[in-house]
Amino acid sequence: MSQQEQFLEVIDRDEAERRFRAALRLEPLGEEAVPLAEALGRVVARDVTAAVDVPSFDRANVDGFAVRAADTYGAQEESPRSLELLDEIVPTGVVPRDEVTAGTAMTIATGAMLPRGADAVVMVEHTEMEDAPPERSRGARGSLSRRVLVRKAVTPGGGVSFAGTDIAAGEVVLRRGELLTSRETGVLAAIGVSKAPVWRRPRVAILSTGDELIEPGQEMRPGMIFDSNAQILADAVRELGGEPLRLGIVRDDLAELRARLADALQQADVVLLSGGTSKGEGDLCYRAVAELREPGIVAHGVALKPGKPICLAVHRGKPVVVLPGFPTSAIFTFHEFVAPVIRSLAGRRAEERRTAPARLAVKVNSEIGRTEYLLVGLVPFSREPTASELPLTTHHSPLTLTAYPMGKGSGSVTAFSRADGFITIGRHEEIIEAGATVEVQLLGSELRLADLVAIGSHCVGLDFLLSRLSEQGFQTKLMAVGSTAGLIAARRGECDVAGIHLMDPATGEYNRPFLTPDLRLLSGYRRRQGIVFRRRDARFEGKSIEELFGSPPTESGSQSQRPPPIASLERTVMVNRNQGSGTRILLDRLLGGAQPPGYAVQARNHNAVAAAVVQGRADWGLAIEWVARHNGLGFLPVAEEQYDFVIPADRWDRPAVATFRELLASEEVRGRLEELGLIA
Repeated sequence: MSQQEQFLEVIDRDEAERRFRAALRLEPLGEEAVPLAEALGRVVARDVTAAVDVPSFDRANVDGFAVRAADTYGAQEESPRSLELLDEIVPTGVVPRDEVTAGTAMTIATGAMLPRGADAVVMVEHTEMEDAPPERSRGARGSLSRRVLVRKAVTPGGGVSFAGTDIAAGEVVLRRGELLTSRETGVLAAIGVSKAPVWRRPRVAILSTGDELIEPGQEMRPGMIFDSNAQILADAVRELGGEPLRLGIVRDDLAELRARLADALQQADVVLLSGGTSKGEGDLCYRAVAELREPGIVAHGVALKPGKPICLAVHRGKPVVVLPGFPTSAIFTFHEFVAPVIRSLAGRRAEERRTAPARLAVKVNSEIGRTEYLLVGLVPFSREPTASELPLTTHHSPLTLTAYPMGKGSGSVTAFSRADGFITIGRHEEIIEAGATVEVQLLGSELRLADLVAIGSHCVGLDFLLSRLSEQGFQTKLMAVGSTAGLIAARRGECDVAGIHLMDPATGEYNRPFLTPDLRLLSGYRRRQGIVFRRRDARFEGKSIEELFGSPPTESGSQSQRPPPIASLERTVMVNRNQGSGTRILLDRLLGGAQPPGYAVQARNHNAVAAAVVQGRADWGLAIEWVARHNGLGFLPVAEEQYDFVIPADRWDRPAVATFRELLASEEVRGRLEELGLIA
């Protein structure tokens, strides 16, 4: 393979956007009339004027009697006014035949047309029927006469909506550029509009590229990846008011890609390609897009992290964008460069970006020369800052949020979905210290903080408890950052629950020695940690921990200076755990300072350790017994440890925490935990 080409010119983000927009016509694509039943979420293309009054007639607002208001003046509970009740009863949907004259009343239903002569409606609750005296037993028309007693006076217009009081004919009810929600479509229906004048939705073609991609639903094969970008992008286009055209996966064949790109340009207003942006020999998207003209490529390579490889092009007024293949990079660059274009073509107003001040939980290092977007999860904190911490105030209001970096990289599928927002690190910033005040740009239209935040060590038992809590209507957030970081978060009041399994080397006791006066311990359960490996692997099957790791470490964690036998096993690769986790601490004690092949690979949780072994990316790792059993792996017990929950004392009685404690104490839940291999 020849040497990969590099970017022609890596430019600033703002310059890339300026060049891209300068080559486009950012106007709505044209007006069309769509049936009202299909208008939800569309944008009004021109002002809509009512052709009728709403209501179109004077109507009763209550059940009662249509009257002349003057006939009720002076009516009181003790001295009611008596009116002759006409025979006609006015239901909804009919035009009254008779007229209300002086001294008469007519029965009327809510929503019915007010009869001629009436100017008010008396509620039925303020009336009573009266038998007519003998000398007046027959009315003018010869029928038997009934009378109604009115015990409360009304004024003209009382109990009535007059024609045009809601909407008057000729009134502008919707203006150009308004987004049609259920409220606006209801207005259109009320004035009799059957087809709504809206802007045409931009058609956005989506092509995924790469021999390694397969469609969701197909059988997974080694080295392959499910195409998640197409789904993410298609739904993002829908959210923005566009119409996605999913054109499938294109293999690494330049001739095929050219043909599919030409077809996409014929069908769509915007073309998105995902993958193949770095101009390497195997990256064909750039080579195909480079053949476009008028003007063609305007930027390839932007000083962003994630998203540096993005390629922006325009062909005869149509945007053509090659997004990075990694999911987080793809969705970030889509929202930065493509989303505003789709909104403009759909006639939607520019998005109002909401921000929230927060303090950064941990120190963050960034790369000089690139603007970095760092995804974060937001959690509330309650502890007052100490004098040594940076001022935690913004606009004279105390901060109440802490931002935790998601830290999964541009290849993560879940990072964007689970993040609450992101912070922007300038291209000239290298370090942001822990405790620094940052401005978080929120993802989505609103920020809903979780009812219960769990930070600390991951465990399948905790997953189960949080799922049960969610079933009861609580919103939960879990950040698996390890026992040590969870304990720190609890001390700082940044979480409701911290799952930990930390052993004090001096006493051999788990968890309790690490409490401070403002923390309480909720007893959890015991679990077995051990070496997981593929069954029938002779290097591990039938071996003891002593054979693999030598003599057990002393209480201080020291071991002989010689590396453990496992470090010398031929062609054996391990998978490690993240720093700060209780499992990592236990594993480092076993290894006694040795770093076998694979030591630098850090899995986020026990499930990830098992997956690495099952898939052959590693031969062994340290995990809990349940994941070994669940994945059909061999298991060599190392230690039985106590997994508990640390809770800030001032959060002990919060509703979500109280429910969490009740769940953990219930016999049914304890039984389910034991089914997961935990010792409850």
